[in-house]
Order: sequence, then structure tokens, then C-alpha cells
Amino acid sequence: MDFWTARGEPGEVVDRLRDWLLDPPSGAAPGLVVETSGSTGAPKCVLLSREAVLASVRASAARLGASGPWVLALPATYVAGVQVLARSLVAGHTPTVHERDGWPDGEGWFVSLVPTQLTRMLSVPDDVAALRRAHTVLLGGGPIGGTLRARAAEAGVRVVATYGSAETAGGCVYDGLPLDGVAVALGESGRIRLAGPTLFTEYVGQPELTREVLVDGWFRTSDAGRIDDDGHLVVIGRVDDVIVTGGLNVPGPAVAERLRAHPDVTAAEVLGVPDPEWGNRVVAFVVGAPGLGDLRDWVAAAHPRAWAPHQLVRLDAIPLLANGKPDRQALLRAASEEVPR
Repeated sequence: MDFWTARGEPGEVVDRLRDWLLDPPSGAAPGLVVETSGSTGAPKCVLLSREAVLASVRASAARLGASGPWVLALPATYVAGVQVLARSLVAGHTPTVHERDGWPDGEGWFVSLVPTQLTRMLSVPDDVAALRRAHTVLLGGGPIGGTLRARAAEAGVRVVATYGSAETAGGCVYDGLPLDGVAVALGESGRIRLAGPTLFTEYVGQPELTREVLVDGWFRTSDAGRIDDDGHLVVIGRVDDVIVTGGLNVPGPAVAERLRAHPDVTAAEVLGVPDPEWGNRVVAFVVGAPGLGDLRDWVAAAHPRAWAPHQLVRLDAIPLLANGKPDRQALLRAASEEVPR
């Protein structure tokens, strides 16, 4: 099997990616391997063809209505970062590395962020001024609540929410609508299925898992969703984000979004943790001052009281993986180390 892996410093990945995309060797081009985040366990090695990456690049530009220079503000070794580099290179531009070079001076550039990054940047005037100059801020990699989008709009920042994964060569659904050539369907329990030219080839070294999730040209994701009245995909969260507690199904992402709207909460996540009484207890991981009773009442004011958290874990910051996503394993460890209160 001929492939190369996105590893190393951004400049190294850019050089290799440039050759692979723009000047491939004669014959069949090797595949590109990117690792998943490993947020729920061991990372998987996802094999992407050159055609899948280019299909994603072209479909993204068509949906945004423009192409141009991109700013890399994510790790270059995960699929979101690889796609930032690929889009910029295909458009004829060397990408800007934000950590090294800061924001570009001009207007009309593009950037991809995760919700945590945008939340923090909207509190920094210089970042807000820069993001206003961007053509588009793609926002993906986690739940995107209405509160965050409203803050961005109020600040004059154009945000497009994306949904996808390494297995789809990055975001393939923009603001709830699939990119050209991409198909969306819902399977059992609302499990999201995706098809189209951006799909991955296989998990390297895991043929059984590949056969489990790639079925008849469809990728069975680990996420649940619904189609709203306007035909947009609404991502509810991971299938295992639905917490079965006391015989009830509690959507963890919806509870977390409600907690983030509390005036004294700056960040929040919600997970289910095994519990001898409830089966799973709803645990709120919060950066902020409110007590458990206050948070339970806050959730119950907008949702059924049965959705209210059973346990509060206060944190100085939500632990994150290298790609900016919440570190679920670290959160679960934090919950197990505390006595429910």
C-alpha cells in the first residue's frame, strides 16, 4: 500500500502536500494518511485519495463562492489543517501560519477554527478586527451553538458552520447543506450517513472496522442528527452523546449548550458517566462559578428537569486535544476522581 502521512512542522506538510496535489508522480498517486483525534479512544489512520482531497477543495470553493489564501490556525497534521493547506495551495497561495506569522494585513482571506478558538478570539479586540477582514471563517470540529454564532454576527464576522470528519476529507456539510456531490441520509436512531467523492478509502490496518462503517458507498458516522423543516441537517451529537439515565434519553450537547448560555459560565461540556443508580449520570464540566442547584434550575427552565445534571465538576479550563476538541477521556477521569455533589 503506497501512502504518506501528514506529520511534522507545517512547512514540511506544505511542501509534501504541494508536490502531492499539484505535481503528482506519473501513475497512481499515493494516498494520504491523516489520524483522527482519538477523542473517544485510540486514533485511527484514515487513508484519503488525492481525488477525494481535491473533490473536497473544489466543492468548498464552489459553496463559498470564492477561493484564495488561507490562514492555518489548526494543527497541520489533522484533516482540518490539511484542508486549509490544500485549499490555499490549489488557489495558488502559500498558506499563512497564524502561530508564526499572525493575521494577514489584507482582506478576503479564509480561516478554519474550532468553537473554542472562536469563543476566545471574540474576546480579543485585535482578533475580532482581523476576523472581520476574513472572507469566511469556517467553524467546525464540535457543537456550534446559537449563542456563539450570534456573538460572531454581532462582531461582524462571517461564520459558516461545517460538519465532517477525516473520513470525509474534512467538512462536507456547510450550514446544514451538503456540498455538491455529497449525499446525506439518516439511518437507525438518526445515525448520519454520508456519501460522495470525498469519502476515505479505508482505515489503514483495520479492515473489519472499514467494512463496518463503509457500506454500499455510504459512510456510517458515529453522529446522530435530524433534518429540519427547511431540509438542513441538524447534528444532535455523537450517538453516544445521548445519555441514557434512569431510563430516559438526555441529549448531552443540548444540555451543554444551555449551560454555556448561563451568564456566569464561560465554558461547559456534558458527558454521561456510568452510575450504579442511574445507569449513567449526567455530569456537567463547567468553567465558572454557579453551583449545581443553580445549574439544574437553569437547565430545567429550558428543558425537562430530567435533563438537569446530577454532578458538577468545576474546572479551570476544559481540557483540549491538539486539534482543539474537548478531551473526553480527561473529562471522564476528572468525573471519576470527584464524589458526585
